[in-house]
Amino acid sequence: MQFLSRIEEILLLAIWKLDDNAYGISIREQVEKDTGVKWLSGAIYGPLSRLRKNGYVTIEMAEQGNDQRGRPRIYYTLTTVGKEKLQAIQVLNRVMWTNVPDVK
Repeated sequence: MQFLSRIEEILLLAIWKLDDNAYGISIREQVEKDTGVKWLSGAIYGPLSRLRKNGYVTIEMAEQGNDQRGRPRIYYTLTTVGKEKLQAIQVLNRVMWTNVPDVK
């Protein structure tokens, strides 16, 4: 089994939570909300590219309206394989934490 890196896991979870609204800025904001850590925008694009290359996410370019400037938004969606990876890491985390004494 190929394991996800922690950032890949965090990004897949953010995309899953955001559903149809998962694009660069919204993903970064969700990650910041979930982790409590400030992220640079560029820090997510390398891992997002790997997730796409590995077939865990797909992208769709948004239609750009007449009033929008700059680059069109790229929306990310989990693939079936991406969902399976999230399920596998969820199970692994549960198993790994079973019978672990409190770390307080």
